[in-house]
Amino acid sequence: MVSMSFASHRDLHERNRRSWNAATRAHNSHKLNQAEFLRCGGSTLFPEEVELLGNLEGKSLLHLLCNSGQDTLSLARLGARVTGVDISDEAIDTARQLSLETGLPGTFHRADVYDFLRGAPEFPDRYDRIFLSYGALCWLRDLGTFTRGVRELLSPGGHLVIVEFHPVGCCLGEDWRVEIGAFGGIRLETPEGVGDYVAESGKALSPSGTREGLRGFSNPHPSFEFTWGLGEIVTAILESGLTLRSLMEYPYANGWKILPDMQESPDRRMLPPEDRPRFPFMYSLTAERQS
Repeated sequence: MVSMSFASHRDLHERNRRSWNAATRAHNSHKLNQAEFLRCGGSTLFPEEVELLGNLEGKSLLHLLCNSGQDTLSLARLGARVTGVDISDEAIDTARQLSLETGLPGTFHRADVYDFLRGAPEFPDRYDRIFLSYGALCWLRDLGTFTRGVRELLSPGGHLVIVEFHPVGCCLGEDWRVEIGAFGGIRLETPEGVGDYVAESGKALSPSGTREGLRGFSNPHPSFEFTWGLGEIVTAILESGLTLRSLMEYPYANGWKILPDMQESPDRRMLPPEDRPRFPFMYSLTAERQS
């Protein structure tokens, strides 16, 4: 596992913040009536995360890398007391506005996740659930620092819940050949920055409805991601002192059209064509802090 100092990567995190700010404006431009959708009882969640998180009534929940807060506020509707953290100013501004417009309570912090975790001793709050989902772990430069910080923020008996895109499925290119590796925390630079994957995925990522929004989006800011294998992720969680409770793999992806010829099912899942081999495109895991 590659462990890197925060100082040496602060510039990369700042570039990612700018890239996400630009992309978030594009993403939300395609989403129709988000506040009305949530206010009227709509939810952006998929069944997998609802089942894994369990009964949330009265539970405190921290959603790390929460993006624009649609999932966070959907979890608030299920009874959780929610806190969301994201590096993007645009995303947190959107989340706060959605909370106001929907009446769904949530606390949102604009922060680099490592800054937030380092500040944990200053906060008395501990959480019954810590949640990450869908394209979160690839932005983490150091899994060990992250998982140790997560453990410190969990209450005894609390659970870490992750639903993520699978490193194997994410290795594939448009022709279904392997294009990138899936191990080692390798830093990948994307000169074109965070793309407009919401426009590409349509209603699968916008259950409130879609509109054309921003056309021909081109991100002026590059982005930087990190590749992690499933074994590396699980090992970091175990080494932090958490106990693994479940690990599942799925032959589909929720919401995101990872490859162009994937087909959307009625339940917003992206499925590979029938003539393609079955790859894991998504996984979930839960881990518990016992004491």
